[in-house]
Amino acid sequence: MVGGNAISRTGQVWQLRHGHELLGELVVTDGDFPWLNGTFSATDAFGPWRDAFDNELRLLEEIDDHVERWEAAYRRIDENLTLHDHTGEPVAGFLLHIEDDRAWWRWSDEPFPSDQT
Repeated sequence: MVGGNAISRTGQVWQLRHGHELLGELVVTDGDFPWLNGTFSATDAFGPWRDAFDNELRLLEEIDDHVERWEAAYRRIDENLTLHDHTGEPVAGFLLHIEDDRAWWRWSDEPFPSDQT
């Protein structure tokens, strides 16, 4: 399953983790299938990752000219962090963007093919 009904997910709390360390919580506010939108509350542990997400977003805006650079930037996030759904289970594949206290993401029960992250 990819995405899901955003209305029934409103208020769910998801977690971003690096190993066992909590980097922040994402609270679903709405969505547009397959994306969920929410607020992001960072912990102090997120500090070292802030630049990785800022860089990813900057490169996303230039993706038509630099797709390889964006893929490399996102790969760092994808290979090191896990997104846990509201039940606490890690999802197999995810694409997550964070800007300040705002987040939007999609996920899958199976890893995304490398050309879709």
